[in-house]
Amino acid sequence: MGSPRADKEPTYAEEEETYDSACKYERIEKIGQGTYGKVYKALDKTSGKIVAIKEIRILYEEDGVPSTALREIALLKDVEGHPNVVRLYEVFCTKRNLHLVFEFCDMDLRAYLKQYGPMKDVPLRTAAFQCVRGIEYCHGRGILHRDLKPQNVLVDLKGRRFVLADFGLARAFSVPLKVYTHEVVTLWYRAPEILLGQVRYGPPMDVWSLGCIFTEMATADALFKGDSEIDTVYKIFQLLGTPTEEVWPGVSTLRDYSKRFPKWYDTDFKHVRRVACRDFCDVGLDLVRQCLKYNAVDRSPAKALLRHEFFEGVDPANLVLESSTRRVAWS
Repeated sequence: MGSPRADKEPTYAEEEETYDSACKYERIEKIGQGTYGKVYKALDKTSGKIVAIKEIRILYEEDGVPSTALREIALLKDVEGHPNVVRLYEVFCTKRNLHLVFEFCDMDLRAYLKQYGPMKDVPLRTAAFQCVRGIEYCHGRGILHRDLKPQNVLVDLKGRRFVLADFGLARAFSVPLKVYTHEVVTLWYRAPEILLGQVRYGPPMDVWSLGCIFTEMATADALFKGDSEIDTVYKIFQLLGTPTEEVWPGVSTLRDYSKRFPKWYDTDFKHVRRVACRDFCDVGLDLVRQCLKYNAVDRSPAKALLRHEFFEGVDPANLVLESSTRRVAWS
């Protein structure tokens, strides 16, 4: 007889589970993988519910359970119960991995836009509102997400919910702001102050990411697709104009600022206006402007964004009602 395939995924039983919860779940398929570990779609055999299980390798010979995983668990416990923040149902360990059991959503926003194209009108306003509401809830509890991007916004098609997920880089914050690493937020959604070397930052960094996401919802295309930090900086400048001390006091003192930066002028989102629906261009781009201000203190906080004219007519009470029939897309 041949030996078992080396690449065959072990079951929880084969991992010699050390916690009874491991027996509750049956893996269905792998749906994601990264430096943190793997994500599986799984069946909760007790309830019959489909869940997503994030498996994080425990490196006993090094640091044991990663501190980022412990932080993610603690922060998610602080924001549990909000309809626009991913739900963490349970945490358990096996011999090799730490397992985080989350609610299962159909896809992420990047996949949704790729499959269905740009959003518009009421669905666009509703989706954007939910993202703002989720981050407003986090900020209100002293939590920075620090990695907002379409891949970390999950879509529940049946419930028509948009859910903030992946709090692996999230941090609690307090005033005065502390020094944090600048290696946060995927490059295309990273705020300019961080790209230029600022080490003290707070909620406005997440608001910048939201502005990028809103535009991507309306165009199905990322706004600042840089292939390096400086290329991303230049793409921001090419759209919004090269910042001066007048619009961004202190910009010239930032570590990575250069007086030799090329001088570009504000385009007023010319290329976005060619692609996005008229409703978004008329009012939605003002919402984006409130998010994409160079000076972080001028960016509207999430709580203020919820009152923006773009969201007039959005009824928060009806955002998460389950429809009687499954709807594949509502864009």
